[in-house]
Amino acid sequence: MTKSDNGHIRYLFEPRSIAIVGASSDKSKIGYAVLKNIQSGGYKGKIYPVNPSGGDMAGIPVFRSILDIGEEIDVACITIPAKHVFGAISQCADRGVKHCIIITSGFSEVGNFEEEKRIVDYARSRGMRILGPNVFGVYSSQVSLNATFVSGNIPSGNLAMITQSGALGLTLVGQASVENIGLSAIVSVGNKSDIDESDLLTYLCDHETTHVILMYIEGVRDGEKFIQAVRNAARKKPVVVIKSGRSEKGARAAASHTGSLAGSDKVFDDVIRQCGALRAESTKEAFNWAMILAGNPLPKGGNTVIITNGGGAGVMAADACEKYGVSLYDDPQNLKSIFSSVIPAFGSTKNPIDITGQATAVDYTKAFDAALAEDNIHTVFGIYCESALSPSVDLGNIIEKNFLKYKSRGKLIVFSLFGGQQTADYVVSAKKRGIPVSDDVYETASSLGAMYRYKEYLDSPVDEVIDAAPDVPSITAIAAVVSTARNKGRFFLLAHEAQKIMNLAGIPIPRSIQAQTIKSTVEAANTIGYPVVMKVVSKDIIHKSDAGGIALNLENDGEVVNAYGAILRSCKTYAPQALIDGVDISEMVKPGTELIVGARIDQTFGPTIMIGLGGIYVEVMKDVSFRSLPVNAKDIIGMIKELHSYPLLLGVRGEKMKDVAAIVNVIIILGAILRHCEGISDIEINPLVVYEQGEGVRAVDIRIILEKNEKR
Repeated sequence: MTKSDNGHIRYLFEPRSIAIVGASSDKSKIGYAVLKNIQSGGYKGKIYPVNPSGGDMAGIPVFRSILDIGEEIDVACITIPAKHVFGAISQCADRGVKHCIIITSGFSEVGNFEEEKRIVDYARSRGMRILGPNVFGVYSSQVSLNATFVSGNIPSGNLAMITQSGALGLTLVGQASVENIGLSAIVSVGNKSDIDESDLLTYLCDHETTHVILMYIEGVRDGEKFIQAVRNAARKKPVVVIKSGRSEKGARAAASHTGSLAGSDKVFDDVIRQCGALRAESTKEAFNWAMILAGNPLPKGGNTVIITNGGGAGVMAADACEKYGVSLYDDPQNLKSIFSSVIPAFGSTKNPIDITGQATAVDYTKAFDAALAEDNIHTVFGIYCESALSPSVDLGNIIEKNFLKYKSRGKLIVFSLFGGQQTADYVVSAKKRGIPVSDDVYETASSLGAMYRYKEYLDSPVDEVIDAAPDVPSITAIAAVVSTARNKGRFFLLAHEAQKIMNLAGIPIPRSIQAQTIKSTVEAANTIGYPVVMKVVSKDIIHKSDAGGIALNLENDGEVVNAYGAILRSCKTYAPQALIDGVDISEMVKPGTELIVGARIDQTFGPTIMIGLGGIYVEVMKDVSFRSLPVNAKDIIGMIKELHSYPLLLGVRGEKMKDVAAIVNVIIILGAILRHCEGISDIEINPLVVYEQGEGVRAVDIRIILEKNEKR
């Protein structure tokens, strides 16, 4: 998006004038609801109802055509049947309208792609932007504009919402109203024929009234644009994302492990985290996060203390904190010094701090005050269990007064409350007043975890990305290998071609010789030195292990001869039509930690990199992590640390730490090849055998897939 586009999008949210094409006096029509909401919402700009019947609506003159309006128009809402929309859009575009909000449905969502494209093409040719079709409209507190068909008033506040689903968007508005969460803006993107969530983020990230942005999306079309928009927004304010489609059902299989694993929701999950956004699992979780992020200070550090009058509830809270990555302060001596004077002798100063079931409102305040005064405690998680000594009538003193005291000091305190009906009623009312309370420790811990993740993202340095291209001779030589394969009608490289690219890029590989006969195979094995590995060479067999095309740890000539025959028989059975060019003999590398590393052009997010636990079980374990390119060193280290198998690289059972620096170097090289060498869509090394620190890595099996369309 250009700077002029960025400024232009402001008129969608802050129009000086708005036309409603299809305005109606019929209460059953959307055109009636939109006009009524604009008027009743307090919009002060100029309103132009448009209807061929003319006349008057709600005291406003009606224009028979938008062409009859003599004033400048910033936004036009289209509420007429789909078959008439193109004509209306043409008139709006010719009239110089800046934005058209097409509320009407009946386009690409029902297969009517051609008409939708015709509308957008005409609008773009005249410099007009399209929101929709198939949206419920736009709400903007900035100018008190409710250009939607939402029923009832929309409370103003600091949360902006972008939703791809109109129906869910209406539900979100209702839920926000119930929770008393005020909105600064809400907009549905519908079919995203033109304006998408990335465009809207460019406005909302600099919108002062908006403190938190919540997005519901079902899919991303331009992933690289989306990444940049989310990254820019998240550095300025929290961005909470709900995305449907977590399951792998319908994910397209690919010719590489990297590709098939990327077909799942995992890429989106990792990339959105890389950008600093917070992904929620449900609308309830998203609203909980939005409320706590909008109304509370971020923790100044990572130390949380649980203060509870119920030991069991405290233990549950500790479990919840561990689940959501909330670090509990663990300095027994200091905790004893802080709390021993404010809790009974039979209480506990270990975290969770147990002030016992005899605690009163005064005891809670003493414990909270002690934590407030301690600089090493950054967050307090207060747990209340209703008792005779702490009845629900005391909740105002226990919760509200202490919350306001903490907030005035810029310190974070959150609560989980357990009790009867009065306690449950208090939770509801306190939430509506912006107090971070819940009736579930896991719900509270989830919100705390979101705050800590966002705080960690903001505190992380913005390092320069690593985007160094291979030297010119290497690029030229790699391009020649790719070109040769293409000229032979292949869209992947054979083993020796992939090995050549590794040599050109400086990635260590086992010594290897290709052979076509039993005799030359034995000679190759003797030249390399036993033990050796044998792999089939065939353009028709990509997954060699599936075809029985690999033999490991061959110790002598006899085993080589037997393996040669076994591989050929197995591969012919697996793929009878396959053309077999011979076998590849390579040295059997010494054992190490096996990883998979890859780089690929993702259909949504463009160039991406991946690392995971490698070997034959990669798609079973699915212990992988992705990032979008370009990356910085922090991104690469972060993706390595995300692996469940990361402890293997630190050294277990007496082993020394593995050569993480060598792994990082390989990932950088693969990313550079993908971004700067045209024609490659996937590069995968599996396994990449990693040795102890200082001993490097070996790329044992390399798979390189070529783009079928040379233009990216």
